[in-house]
Amino acid sequence: MTSPHNAVVYGTEDVLISLCNSVTRVLSVATQGAVHYSGMVQRITKTCLKPDIGCFVLFDGGFSGLVIINFSAQAAMEIYQSYLLSMGMAQQDLATSFTSDEVANVMGELMNQVVGDFTGKVRRELQTHITQNQPKMLVLNQEVVLSVDANLDQPEARRVTFYTGNHNIFYLEMAIDHTEFIKLYDFEPQEVPDPDALMAQAAPAPAAPPASAADADTEALLKSLGM
Repeated sequence: MTSPHNAVVYGTEDVLISLCNSVTRVLSVATQGAVHYSGMVQRITKTCLKPDIGCFVLFDGGFSGLVIINFSAQAAMEIYQSYLLSMGMAQQDLATSFTSDEVANVMGELMNQVVGDFTGKVRRELQTHITQNQPKMLVLNQEVVLSVDANLDQPEARRVTFYTGNHNIFYLEMAIDHTEFIKLYDFEPQEVPDPDALMAQAAPAPAAPPASAADADTEALLKSLGM
């Protein structure tokens, strides 16, 4: 048995690192650029939506919490444009203002991918389950700061600074109830499923081409000759 003194404890900062890695992984792949985050984290007393574009997601289940990402207009436009250009869209077909509904929709889609990646890791690595609502994107002006109450009993709040490939800045804020995961026994986290491999397994085996009449006659002749 693992003694209490040697138990592996997974706390708030570990949850935060897992979430930050999901942000960098999804956005780096989407934009074909290097998104990274600061090695320092801030302890904050509340989480807020701030200009220019704010996104928030509530999650519940094994633990409850709130995730907010506040983008500057420059960071949002860089991510939006890089993502769609990597998908093959032409520059002239892209929105030119961060206030466009298209920008908010695309950023909301990317945030949904981020949270989906995070909840998958929670299921595999912590062996618990959390659900999340659809990310909400809000375009905010300079005078609006919106505080979001997630109804947490013992909230712990953190803020992390992120940098895009062009060094534009955005911020992630997370608030969760104080919690610790203690490993009761050793286990191997489940591997991330490979979508391509799953599709290949699900695909039916290709059928053999039907033999033509000429092939059948040739086969009969060879048998008659003892070949």
